[in-house]
Amino acid sequence: MEYKDYYKTLGVARDATQDEIKRAYRRLARKFHPDVSTEPNAEARFKEINEANEVLRDPEKRAAYDALGGNWRAGQDFRPPPGSGGFHREFHFGPDEAAEFSDFFASIFGRELHTGADDHRRRRGHDQTVRISIDLEEAYHGGTRQLRLDVPEIGADGLVTSRARTLNVRIPAGVTQGRQIRLAGQGAPGLNGGHPGDLYLEVEISPHCIFTHEGKDVLLRLPIAPWEAALGATVSAPTLGGTVKLKVPAGSQSGQRLRLKGRGLPGNPPGDELVILEIVTPPAKTDAAKAVYLDMAERLHFNPRAQLGV
Repeated sequence: MEYKDYYKTLGVARDATQDEIKRAYRRLARKFHPDVSTEPNAEARFKEINEANEVLRDPEKRAAYDALGGNWRAGQDFRPPPGSGGFHREFHFGPDEAAEFSDFFASIFGRELHTGADDHRRRRGHDQTVRISIDLEEAYHGGTRQLRLDVPEIGADGLVTSRARTLNVRIPAGVTQGRQIRLAGQGAPGLNGGHPGDLYLEVEISPHCIFTHEGKDVLLRLPIAPWEAALGATVSAPTLGGTVKLKVPAGSQSGQRLRLKGRGLPGNPPGDELVILEIVTPPAKTDAAKAVYLDMAERLHFNPRAQLGV
């Protein structure tokens, strides 16, 4: 589903006051109300405006929405954070308004119906998801990272503010792209003395200067000389765990893959390192080098385009 930027929908800043949100909603509601508007998409826009106002006018819902982070953009593919289904236990809506809400709204807040009187029971805090960027070596070795978070809080005036938190986070060895690390009890605080939610760190591995990765497998493009490819050779190859010796079979070609078993990211089982051979031709910058190439051309009678029929 697509992420909805409720602030953009109402045309207000993320730090807008409740009065600014109220004024923006009233202005847009008058413009797009289906009974009076001449806009071709009035009904759809009116629903979007109502949904945005439903979230931003309520400090608790606004805090839960802001906890998704400010890096999202309208239209981006959105995946609800793990445990976000727990949000809907905290927010209740009538049957008419529940039917108007989008799937994006439901993925965060749910569609439970109101039970009547105000509920003062203990409620678990909602879960939060934060993206964390690490390098490939850190994914291989693991380690500890200090993480600074801006946590949304509801002030005495009803406005949503941010409070800085610092956590020391352990990165497990072998973590892969997109994996989520759960920090129990480090999410938003509960209501009425309820337990806090969990914090999920979604791992993003930064691009590496020589390696790429697919799951737990690591890929390396390894340059070799023409004679190493033709005659076979044992060459040095870098891995995340250090340099190893790799046997290049005689008659190897560019693009051929060799596998270093267990040399990828740790795990059970560990990943492999896939080595992609690339034959690099030495430059013919000197008369001696040119003579070697001319001698090869005369002696080998090699046509690399023979399979193309030319």
